[in-house]
Amino acid sequence: MKKYVVLLSLLMLLGACTATAKPNTDPGTDQTGGQTGGQTGGQTVSEYSTKTLAAFNGKNGAKAYIAVSGKVYEVTNVAQWKNGGHKGYTAGVDLTAAFANSPHIASLLATLEVVGTFVK
Repeated sequence: MKKYVVLLSLLMLLGACTATAKPNTDPGTDQTGGQTGGQTGGQTVSEYSTKTLAAFNGKNGAKAYIAVSGKVYEVTNVAQWKNGGHKGYTAGVDLTAAFANSPHIASLLATLEVVGTFVK
């Protein structure tokens, strides 16, 4: 039953996405001033580690990104991910395991902008 609730939540989340995704233009720096993603010196960063992805948690004006199956998706403009959280999940993390049993996840993720790849 829980799987169906999660699947239904994901369907509602991604089905309600009507905003057009914007290109990643944030300079993105962590609290120590290190690079976390976005654009760096005119070059777009396309790989996100666990540490760099964590900066994109949707809190305090940060963009919201999630990783699923090696790809990083932007959920900043998805209403259900307001403030970086949705149904107990948080942005800025790898959600591959959480979505593993969802038969429709590929088609749902296809509606989101891929901003990079996730490397562990």
